[in-house]
Amino acid sequence: MSPRGSSVAAINGRYHRVALNVFMVIVLAHWAEHLVQAYQVWVLDLPRPAARGVLGQVFPWLVTSEWLHYGYAVVMLIALFLLRPGFVGRARTWWTVALVIQFWHHVEHLLLLLQAQTHMFFFGATVPTSLAQLIVPRVELHLFYNSIVFIPMVVAVYLHLRPNERELRAMSCSCVCHDRVPHAAVTLA
Repeated sequence: MSPRGSSVAAINGRYHRVALNVFMVIVLAHWAEHLVQAYQVWVLDLPRPAARGVLGQVFPWLVTSEWLHYGYAVVMLIALFLLRPGFVGRARTWWTVALVIQFWHHVEHLLLLLQAQTHMFFFGATVPTSLAQLIVPRVELHLFYNSIVFIPMVVAVYLHLRPNERELRAMSCSCVCHDRVPHAAVTLA
C-alpha cells in the first residue's frame, strides 16, 4: 500500500474520531465568523463592507480575499472527501450529500476567484459575483451554503456515532467502541 493510501486508511480507521474532531473545530470556527458577520449586519446595523466577522476586524483584507474563501472551500472539499471512507450506511449517504453540496459551493468560489484575478466580472457586476449571488446577497448566501453543507454533516456524524447492527459490523474506525455500544444504540434503524 502506498504511503498516501495508508494515511487515508489511518484517518478513516484508528484516527477517524480525531480527524473528525479537528475538522469539526475548523468548521465551527468558520461558522462563528459568519455568525458574527451576520450579527454585525442585522443587529449592530453595520454597513455590509464594515461587517467583517472577528478576524476581519483585525485583518480587513481577509474578508475581501477571494483566495482565503476559495482556500477554505477547497479545505472543506478535501476533508469531506478524505473522511468519507470512514462512514458506512446511512451516515455515508448524509456525508456524501454534504460533499456534493460542498463541491458546488467550491465551484461558486472558483468563479469568484477567477473574476477577482482577471477583473472580468460576470453579469455586468463591478465586483466578483457568484451565480447564486444573483438571487441572494453574499452574507445571506454564505449562511445558506454553510447551513446546507453543515446540516447533512451533523446528521452523518450523529448516525455514525449511533450505528445500527449492520453498520456497526461494517465500521472499521475508532469512532465507536464496538464492545461498549449499548444495545439500544445499535438497534436504531
